[in-house]
Amino acid sequence: MHLLLLGSTGRTGGHVLDLALDHGHEVTAFVRSPSKVVSRPKLNVVRGDPQSGEGLVAALEGCDAVISTLGAPPREALRPSTLMTQFGAATVRAMSAARVPRIAILSAAVLFPGRGLAYRFFKWMLSHHARDLVSMEKLVSESDLLWTIARPPRLVQAADSNYRKETNALPDGSMSVSFRAVAAFLLEAVESRSHIREVVGIAR
Repeated sequence: MHLLLLGSTGRTGGHVLDLALDHGHEVTAFVRSPSKVVSRPKLNVVRGDPQSGEGLVAALEGCDAVISTLGAPPREALRPSTLMTQFGAATVRAMSAARVPRIAILSAAVLFPGRGLAYRFFKWMLSHHARDLVSMEKLVSESDLLWTIARPPRLVQAADSNYRKETNALPDGSMSVSFRAVAAFLLEAVESRSHIREVVGIAR
């Protein structure tokens, strides 16, 4: 399979890249700074702007699916922003033009309903980012693409790639999951052609 990866220089995207190459896939990494990506067999690095989508249609030529782990920098997540909406719009537009239908995309569990003081606090703290993610998800889910939206809680560094998943809800009993586990889910969803047009909660 030939995958186009958005966000390959990020912590989740780096794991997607490693896992995809380990599984024998060809990967095109679409990045602003190609120098940040180490050259490897079966890896094609293309310079472009994920926010505007400039160059993305050409990069999608020959690809079977897209995995996007693009996210907002921490400071952007705490103030009004449309960054995720812009990422989503550019990706949907380019994929439609290139006729590449399959995408697995990263969102956040803060969009699920939840109870408890801690959850309400984080939802309040990330309210601007949540509105941006809602807009991004709406663009993706209302498109003709074959999408999967992954909503993890707090992402942490850990060596394991184990995860639990639940459609339209966050699995009970965990408020964190590893970057590598989320990467494993995104790749597995594309490889197995599963969770088409589903929102999936991912947790440890």
